[in-house]
Amino acid sequence: MSAWLCPLLWSLTMVCLTGALSCSCCLQGACTAPGACSPCPPGQHQPQGGQPSCLPCPRGSYTSFPRSSVCLPCPPGHFANESGAAACRACEPGYFSSKQNAAFCLPCQPGSFCNTSGCSGCRPCPGGQEAPREAAETCETCPAGTFKGASDNRCKACSTGEYQLQRGKESCELCPENHYCPSPDVKPVKCPPDAFCPRGSVEPTYCMELFLYKAGDSCQLTPATVIVLATFSAGGILVVFLIILRSRQEPGRSSLKSPLLSRGSGLGCYGGTEHTEPVYAGW
Repeated sequence: MSAWLCPLLWSLTMVCLTGALSCSCCLQGACTAPGACSPCPPGQHQPQGGQPSCLPCPRGSYTSFPRSSVCLPCPPGHFANESGAAACRACEPGYFSSKQNAAFCLPCQPGSFCNTSGCSGCRPCPGGQEAPREAAETCETCPAGTFKGASDNRCKACSTGEYQLQRGKESCELCPENHYCPSPDVKPVKCPPDAFCPRGSVEPTYCMELFLYKAGDSCQLTPATVIVLATFSAGGILVVFLIILRSRQEPGRSSLKSPLLSRGSGLGCYGGTEHTEPVYAGW
Protein backbone atom coordinates (compact mmCIF):
# COMPACT_ATOMS: atom_id res chain seq x y z
CA MET A 1 0.00 0.00 0.00
CA SER A 2 1.12 3.50 -0.74
CA ALA A 3 0.97 6.09 1.98
CA TRP A 4 0.89 9.87 2.15
CA LEU A 5 1.34 12.27 4.98
CA CYS A 6 -1.70 14.03 6.45
CA PRO A 7 -1.71 17.82 6.09
CA LEU A 8 0.43 19.49 8.68
CA LEU A 9 -2.53 21.37 10.16
CA TRP A 10 -4.32 18.11 10.87
CA SER A 11 -1.58 16.00 12.36
CA LEU A 12 2.19 15.85 12.41
CA THR A 13 2.61 12.27 13.60
CA MET A 14 -0.14 10.13 12.05
CA VAL A 15 -0.09 8.52 8.63
CA CYS A 16 -3.25 8.13 6.52
CA LEU A 17 -3.52 4.90 4.55
CA THR A 18 -4.80 5.26 1.03
CA GLY A 19 -8.12 3.48 0.60
CA ALA A 20 -8.82 3.29 4.34
CA LEU A 21 -12.42 3.60 5.45
CA SER A 22 -11.42 5.89 8.27
CA CYS A 23 -8.62 8.29 8.81
CA SER A 24 -7.66 8.80 12.43
CA CYS A 25 -5.70 11.91 11.65
CA CYS A 26 -8.82 13.91 10.73
CA LEU A 27 -9.75 16.74 13.07
CA GLN A 28 -13.08 16.87 14.93
CA GLY A 29 -15.80 18.11 12.69
CA ALA A 30 -14.54 16.17 9.66
CA CYS A 31 -15.66 12.82 8.38
CA THR A 32 -13.79 10.53 6.05
CA ALA A 33 -14.39 9.26 2.58
CA PRO A 34 -12.26 6.46 1.12
CA GLY A 35 -8.83 7.89 0.50
CA ALA A 36 -9.38 11.36 2.05
CA CYS A 37 -10.89 13.31 4.95
CA SER A 38 -13.90 15.52 4.02
CA PRO A 39 -15.49 18.37 6.02
CA CYS A 40 -19.10 17.98 7.22
CA PRO A 41 -21.46 20.17 5.16
CA PRO A 42 -23.80 22.76 6.72
CA GLY A 43 -26.67 21.07 8.57
CA GLN A 44 -24.45 18.14 9.62
CA HIS A 45 -21.88 17.65 12.32
CA GLN A 46 -19.46 15.09 13.71
CA PRO A 47 -18.27 15.40 17.31
CA GLN A 48 -15.66 12.60 16.94
CA GLY A 49 -12.65 12.24 14.67
CA GLY A 50 -12.04 9.44 12.21
CA GLN A 51 -15.70 8.67 11.51
CA PRO A 52 -17.03 7.34 8.20
CA SER A 53 -19.94 9.81 7.99
CA CYS A 54 -21.43 13.01 9.39
CA LEU A 55 -24.57 13.27 11.53
CA PRO A 56 -27.53 15.50 10.58
CA CYS A 57 -28.56 18.11 13.10
CA PRO A 58 -31.69 16.96 14.94
CA ARG A 59 -34.99 18.85 14.66
CA GLY A 60 -34.91 22.15 16.53
CA SER A 61 -31.19 22.70 15.89
CA TYR A 62 -28.96 23.79 13.02
CA THR A 63 -25.45 24.52 11.88
CA SER A 64 -24.73 26.92 9.06
CA PHE A 65 -20.97 26.33 8.83
CA PRO A 66 -19.03 23.41 7.36
CA ARG A 67 -16.76 21.26 9.50
CA SER A 68 -19.05 21.63 12.57
CA SER A 69 -18.61 19.42 15.59
CA VAL A 70 -21.88 20.53 17.28
CA CYS A 71 -25.30 21.84 16.27
CA LEU A 72 -26.74 25.03 17.68
CA PRO A 73 -30.27 25.28 19.14
CA CYS A 74 -32.87 27.34 17.34
CA PRO A 75 -33.46 30.52 19.35
CA PRO A 76 -36.94 31.49 20.68
CA GLY A 77 -39.20 32.66 17.89
CA HIS A 78 -37.59 30.25 15.41
CA PHE A 79 -37.90 26.57 14.56
CA ALA A 80 -36.48 23.73 12.46
CA ASN A 81 -39.07 21.07 11.69
CA GLU A 82 -36.68 18.80 9.76
CA SER A 83 -33.35 17.25 10.61
CA GLY A 84 -30.21 18.46 8.88
CA ALA A 85 -31.22 22.14 8.94
CA ALA A 86 -28.57 24.64 7.94
CA ALA A 87 -30.68 27.51 9.39
CA CYS A 88 -33.76 27.98 11.54
CA ARG A 89 -36.89 29.62 10.20
CA ALA A 90 -38.73 32.44 11.97
CA CYS A 91 -42.27 31.80 13.23
CA GLU A 92 -44.92 33.38 11.05
CA PRO A 93 -47.16 36.20 12.38
CA GLY A 94 -49.82 34.72 14.66
CA TYR A 95 -47.45 31.97 15.85
CA PHE A 96 -44.69 31.83 18.46
CA SER A 97 -42.08 29.62 20.13
CA SER A 98 -41.01 30.59 23.62
CA LYS A 99 -38.14 28.09 24.09
CA GLN A 100 -35.00 27.00 22.33
CA ASN A 101 -34.81 23.87 20.16
CA ALA A 102 -38.35 24.34 18.84
CA ALA A 103 -39.33 21.93 16.08
CA PHE A 104 -42.53 23.88 15.36
CA CYS A 105 -44.34 27.08 16.39
CA LEU A 106 -47.54 27.34 18.40
CA PRO A 107 -50.55 29.48 17.44
CA CYS A 108 -51.47 32.45 19.59
CA GLN A 109 -54.47 31.61 21.76
CA PRO A 110 -57.77 33.55 21.47
CA GLY A 111 -57.43 36.90 23.21
CA SER A 112 -53.78 37.33 22.16
CA PHE A 113 -51.94 38.21 18.95
CA CYS A 114 -48.55 38.51 17.23
CA ASN A 115 -48.24 40.92 14.31
CA THR A 116 -44.60 40.22 13.38
CA SER A 117 -42.52 37.18 12.46
CA GLY A 118 -40.19 35.53 14.96
CA CYS A 119 -42.40 36.07 18.03
CA SER A 120 -41.22 34.42 21.23
CA GLY A 121 -44.59 35.15 22.87
CA CYS A 122 -48.04 36.55 22.06
CA ARG A 123 -49.36 39.79 23.49
CA PRO A 124 -52.85 40.12 25.01
CA CYS A 125 -55.34 42.35 23.24
CA PRO A 126 -55.86 45.71 24.97
CA GLY A 127 -59.16 46.75 26.50
CA GLY A 128 -61.95 47.24 23.99
CA GLN A 129 -60.37 44.84 21.50
CA GLU A 130 -60.48 41.08 21.04
CA ALA A 131 -58.96 38.21 19.07
CA PRO A 132 -61.80 35.68 18.86
CA ARG A 133 -59.79 33.07 16.96
CA GLU A 134 -56.36 31.51 17.47
CA ALA A 135 -53.29 32.50 15.42
CA ALA A 136 -54.47 36.12 15.33
CA GLU A 137 -52.13 38.67 13.79
CA THR A 138 -54.17 41.69 14.96
CA CYS A 139 -56.99 42.45 17.40
CA GLU A 140 -60.52 43.44 16.42
CA THR A 141 -62.44 46.35 17.94
CA CYS A 142 -65.46 45.42 20.07
CA PRO A 143 -68.70 46.50 18.32
CA ALA A 144 -71.31 48.83 19.80
CA GLY A 145 -73.40 47.22 22.54
CA THR A 146 -70.40 45.25 23.81
CA PHE A 147 -67.33 45.85 25.97
CA LYS A 148 -64.07 44.17 27.00
CA GLY A 149 -61.99 44.86 30.06
CA ALA A 150 -58.21 44.70 30.04
CA SER A 151 -58.25 41.26 31.73
CA ASP A 152 -61.02 39.75 29.55
CA ASN A 153 -60.40 37.52 26.54
CA ARG A 154 -63.55 38.26 24.56
CA CYS A 155 -65.96 41.14 24.00
CA LYS A 156 -69.12 40.76 26.08
CA ALA A 157 -72.62 42.10 25.55
CA CYS A 158 -73.76 44.83 27.93
CA SER A 159 -75.86 43.64 30.85
CA THR A 160 -79.61 44.19 30.98
CA GLY A 161 -80.39 47.87 31.53
CA GLU A 162 -77.01 49.03 30.18
CA TYR A 163 -75.95 50.44 26.81
CA GLN A 164 -72.83 51.38 24.84
CA LEU A 165 -73.09 53.34 21.59
CA GLN A 166 -69.35 53.50 20.81
CA ARG A 167 -66.95 50.83 19.58
CA GLY A 168 -63.89 49.60 21.43
CA LYS A 169 -65.00 50.44 24.98
CA GLU A 170 -63.98 48.71 28.22
CA SER A 171 -67.36 49.12 29.99
CA CYS A 172 -71.05 49.91 29.45
CA GLU A 173 -73.20 52.75 30.79
CA LEU A 174 -76.23 52.27 33.05
CA CYS A 175 -79.48 53.46 31.47
CA PRO A 176 -80.27 56.86 33.08
CA GLU A 177 -83.37 57.69 35.11
CA ASN A 178 -86.54 58.62 33.19
CA HIS A 179 -85.20 56.63 30.23
CA TYR A 180 -85.31 52.99 29.18
CA CYS A 181 -82.86 50.98 27.05
CA PRO A 182 -84.52 48.25 24.97
CA SER A 183 -81.21 47.32 23.30
CA PRO A 184 -77.58 47.79 24.42
CA ASP A 185 -76.57 49.41 21.11
CA VAL A 186 -79.51 51.88 20.99
CA LYS A 187 -79.63 55.38 22.47
CA PRO A 188 -81.73 55.55 25.69
CA VAL A 189 -85.39 56.29 24.96
CA LYS A 190 -87.31 58.97 26.87
CA CYS A 191 -89.83 57.52 29.32
CA PRO A 192 -93.53 58.18 28.49
CA PRO A 193 -95.25 60.72 30.80
CA ASP A 194 -97.68 58.12 32.20
CA ALA A 195 -94.98 55.53 33.00
CA PHE A 196 -92.11 54.96 35.43
CA CYS A 197 -88.48 54.46 34.28
CA PRO A 198 -85.96 54.14 37.12
CA ARG A 199 -82.23 53.77 36.38
CA GLY A 200 -81.42 50.59 34.49
CA SER A 201 -84.89 50.19 32.95
CA VAL A 202 -85.31 48.00 29.88
CA GLU A 203 -88.92 49.07 29.27
CA PRO A 204 -91.36 51.53 30.86
CA THR A 205 -93.58 50.43 33.75
CA TYR A 206 -97.22 51.51 33.74
CA CYS A 207 -99.88 51.67 36.46
CA MET A 208 -102.92 49.38 36.00
CA GLU A 209 -105.02 51.57 33.73
CA LEU A 210 -108.47 50.50 35.01
CA PHE A 211 -107.69 50.85 38.68
CA LEU A 212 -104.63 53.10 39.08
CA TYR A 213 -103.13 56.23 37.60
CA LYS A 214 -99.70 57.86 37.86
CA ALA A 215 -99.39 60.63 40.43
CA GLY A 216 -95.84 61.89 40.78
CA ASP A 217 -93.57 58.94 41.59
CA SER A 218 -96.33 56.55 42.63
CA CYS A 219 -99.61 55.01 41.48
CA GLN A 220 -102.91 56.20 43.00
CA LEU A 221 -106.41 54.68 42.96
CA THR A 222 -108.76 56.07 40.35
CA PRO A 223 -112.09 57.61 41.61
CA ALA A 224 -114.05 54.72 40.10
CA THR A 225 -111.86 52.23 41.96
CA VAL A 226 -112.44 54.13 45.21
CA ILE A 227 -116.24 54.00 44.72
CA VAL A 228 -116.20 50.28 43.92
CA LEU A 229 -114.03 49.48 46.92
CA ALA A 230 -116.20 51.61 49.20
CA THR A 231 -119.36 49.87 47.95
CA PHE A 232 -117.93 46.45 48.49
CA SER A 233 -116.63 47.46 51.91
CA ALA A 234 -120.04 48.79 52.99
CA GLY A 235 -121.77 45.66 51.69
CA GLY A 236 -119.33 43.48 53.57
CA ILE A 237 -119.87 45.40 56.80
CA LEU A 238 -123.65 45.06 56.41
CA VAL A 239 -123.43 41.31 55.87
CA VAL A 240 -121.24 40.90 58.96
CA PHE A 241 -123.68 43.00 61.01
CA LEU A 242 -126.67 40.86 59.94
CA ILE A 243 -124.82 37.65 60.75
CA ILE A 244 -123.99 38.90 64.23
CA LEU A 245 -127.59 40.07 64.81
CA ARG A 246 -129.06 36.74 63.74
CA SER A 247 -126.64 34.81 65.93
CA ARG A 248 -127.80 36.84 68.94
CA GLN A 249 -131.52 36.21 68.24
CA GLU A 250 -131.23 32.43 68.06
CA PRO A 251 -130.70 31.82 71.86
CA GLY A 252 -133.83 33.93 72.66
CA ARG A 253 -136.08 31.75 70.49
CA SER A 254 -134.76 28.60 72.06
CA SER A 255 -135.52 29.89 75.58
CA LEU A 256 -139.18 30.64 74.64
CA LYS A 257 -139.73 27.15 73.27
CA SER A 258 -138.27 25.17 76.14
CA PRO A 259 -140.86 25.91 79.00
CA LEU A 260 -143.87 25.26 76.79
CA LEU A 261 -142.49 22.00 75.54
CA SER A 262 -141.70 20.76 79.04
CA ARG A 263 -145.28 21.51 80.34
CA GLY A 264 -147.02 19.86 77.47
CA SER A 265 -144.98 16.71 77.45
CA GLY A 266 -145.46 15.68 81.14
CA LEU A 267 -147.02 12.31 82.21
CA GLY A 268 -150.00 14.01 83.92
CA CYS A 269 -153.05 14.56 81.75
CA TYR A 270 -156.39 16.35 81.98
CA GLY A 271 -159.79 14.72 81.57
CA GLY A 272 -158.39 11.25 81.82
CA THR A 273 -156.81 11.51 78.40
CA GLU A 274 -153.38 10.01 78.12
CA HIS A 275 -152.16 11.94 75.12
CA THR A 276 -152.93 15.58 74.98
CA GLU A 277 -151.74 17.98 72.30
CA PRO A 278 -149.50 20.72 73.70
CA VAL A 279 -150.72 24.28 73.52
CA TYR A 280 -148.22 26.98 72.37
CA ALA A 281 -148.84 30.51 73.31
CA GLY A 282 -147.97 33.08 70.74
CA TRP A 283 -147.05 30.63 67.95
